[in-house]
Amino acid sequence: MKNTYLIDTHILLWWLSDDKKLSKNARSLIEDADNRILASSVSVWEIAIKKSLKKLKVPDNLKTIVEASDIEFLPITADHAWRVEQLPAIHNDPFDRLLIAQCMVEDLVFITADKIIPTYKIKCIK
Repeated sequence: MKNTYLIDTHILLWWLSDDKKLSKNARSLIEDADNRILASSVSVWEIAIKKSLKKLKVPDNLKTIVEASDIEFLPITADHAWRVEQLPAIHNDPFDRLLIAQCMVEDLVFITADKIIPTYKIKCIK
């Protein structure tokens, strides 16, 4: 039986760039073919916005790179968006708040290095 994980935006970028900041634990979970790894459409939106504002440098062919990986995309649904309203005001980042809501609605384990996100009632792995 596959375990399903949602990866945070920075985890996605670290994974694709083989960045040393990615923990050994996160790397092994993502590499494990028995696990289902999801990246949210929220992350695509965040990357696109930050790239267009010149706050993030990513390859122009990032879409092709992601599509060539075994990472699946989790679309944003109305249920995800509605769940954001119920979140306590712990984290102010709208992208992270939507990722947290997706984990709650879909009962996913979140792979993140963010230190604030684990204070929400979701399962997190660093």
